[in-house]
Amino acid sequence: MREAVIVDAVRTPLGRGKPGGALAEVHPVDLHAAVLRALIERTGLDPAAVDDVVSGAVGQIGEQSMNTARWAVLAAGFPESVPAVTVDRQCGSSQQAVHFAAQGVLSGAYDIAIASGVESMSRVPIGSQAAGADFLGASVAARYPDGLVPQGISAELIAARRGLSRERLDEFAVRSHQRAATAWVSGRFAGEVVAVDGVDLAVDQSVRPDTSAEVLAGLKPAFWADAWERRFPEIGWRVTAGNSSPVNDGAAAVLIVEAATARRLGLRPRARLHSFAVVGDDPLLMLMGIVPARRKVLARAGLTLGDIDAFEVNEAFASVVLAWLDETGADPAKVNVNGGATAIGHPLGASGARLLTTLLSVLEQTGGRYGLQTMCEAGGLANATIIERLDD
Repeated sequence: MREAVIVDAVRTPLGRGKPGGALAEVHPVDLHAAVLRALIERTGLDPAAVDDVVSGAVGQIGEQSMNTARWAVLAAGFPESVPAVTVDRQCGSSQQAVHFAAQGVLSGAYDIAIASGVESMSRVPIGSQAAGADFLGASVAARYPDGLVPQGISAELIAARRGLSRERLDEFAVRSHQRAATAWVSGRFAGEVVAVDGVDLAVDQSVRPDTSAEVLAGLKPAFWADAWERRFPEIGWRVTAGNSSPVNDGAAAVLIVEAATARRLGLRPRARLHSFAVVGDDPLLMLMGIVPARRKVLARAGLTLGDIDAFEVNEAFASVVLAWLDETGADPAKVNVNGGATAIGHPLGASGARLLTTLLSVLEQTGGRYGLQTMCEAGGLANATIIERLDD
């Protein structure tokens, strides 16, 4: 029976978006190439052996257009014979890339694949691919006559309908920054982060070790507008820039190999890609697909919540992770133990591979066996992945 194993996983440090972003002047193709090249350098693999590079990117326009993964492969110095494809499942794009790459290995279509992701939100602003476009069409508009909402309003609705106070959101955000800062100081990110040529950035630029609940309490709601106030009077306007993920630039990549091939090549498998799930959910409360995604992936794996030793739940908004915690009853001490996207950052198309990279590190640092990753995605979608750490 074929198995898909993770041989290595890397990410760049995440830069803040403009202004002042350390990675803002790096073309996304070069940013992406940095992690592809690092995988080859760290493992000694012949890049010509890679059957495919499956990559995620959300803003597939401008400098991230025209199948950006292909150009990153060439920029990394891989042979021209190595193919690449860019996928879009919104914020879960590179998590979906991991699923596609692993499924290709399991099916026998690939023996060696790389799953990766990139997003330069400084150079390709969020939403620019849809600016001025009617991307819903008449039929979807007719199905949802009251209209859909932006993700920030969805995060507000979740907070309001789940009774999540502003204080609880801010406390969660502070904890994320504290955990990330501690992880950096203690060296827990050292094995997963690789440098970007020509850039002086050694840590995730959005982490604020000195932030506090008092500081965050002074921030204004990020998504208030009179039209939303009239439509949703129940919203208490709790979501701010402080308890949401920032705008970031970054890339991440995962080397996925068929187990017998890894042994033949002398590559050490670090974890097995155990189970996958993807779900569709309410496109209005679009961020809560992570709840059914968790149920589905656990059922497929034949595991319970108690079997999972570490969770990575993307912190697009604090309200989303807190609602997930309340719904699932998961132990908060096992969730985003090295901090999450509120502090580390959320470069959209790179985040799925970044979370997996960090999850693998956490399992190795704690001796845990099973890790579960899940991520909310625009349109009411969510991916979930379970990996199993392998002993040396």
